[in-house]
Amino acid sequence: MPIFDRFQLEGKVAIITGASKGIGEGIAHALAEAGASVVVSSRKQEAVDEVAHSLAEKGYNALAVAANAGTPEDLQRLAEAARKAFGGIDIVVNNAATNPVFGPVENTDSRAFDKIMEVNVKGPFELCKLALPDMQKRGGGSVINISSIGGLTPEHQLGIYSVSKAALISLTKVLAKEWGRYGVRANAICPGLIKTKFSEALWSNEKVMKYMISQLPIPRVGTVEEIAGLALLLASDAGSYCTGAVFTADGGYTV
Repeated sequence: MPIFDRFQLEGKVAIITGASKGIGEGIAHALAEAGASVVVSSRKQEAVDEVAHSLAEKGYNALAVAANAGTPEDLQRLAEAARKAFGGIDIVVNNAATNPVFGPVENTDSRAFDKIMEVNVKGPFELCKLALPDMQKRGGGSVINISSIGGLTPEHQLGIYSVSKAALISLTKVLAKEWGRYGVRANAICPGLIKTKFSEALWSNEKVMKYMISQLPIPRVGTVEEIAGLALLLASDAGSYCTGAVFTADGGYTV
């Protein structure tokens, strides 16, 4: 098979959470351009409607479903909507994340801790379980969990967020080991500093930026497209021998 063809996703169905902007939106566009039918999800219907509309204008199959990634009932409805619209689920991209606190761990209360874990870890766990029966019936699938370099080395002032992203990496490896027999692959992407709204507190801070850039072999902020390209590899047959892997896309920060 020509190598270009191995990146094609014709006939595949992908769910992307946290897809109203940033990395999630970028991945939705990349997978749709490769031929997948995409279900874009985020908390606000209007926001995902905009993304789905922009995809439809380009001739791609897209469905917008509002869902809170930390609410099991919403995830159930999301999975059912994908089945009803497109017949099943082949790819799950768990990108939705939250971090309501910025500061020392001792300043994180139990409610914030629970919220972070519900969205960043339990949500992906629940959505993957919901998608598994479809993947089994369809002969396999791909789970792509968007973690963070904070899941590898705790980030300053982002303690519990870093804990949640480390847990997501571990969940990825568990799924890879247990679900490989079903033809399901699971991999994690750990972005570094990417210019998105979510990370604006970092890249808009001149002092932080100066320090970050000084630590990078590739001395610049990353782009959404650079994460989306890696996600396409992992979603497609081009990455068919990759499972349980943790890919950093951080300009060399963790080297």
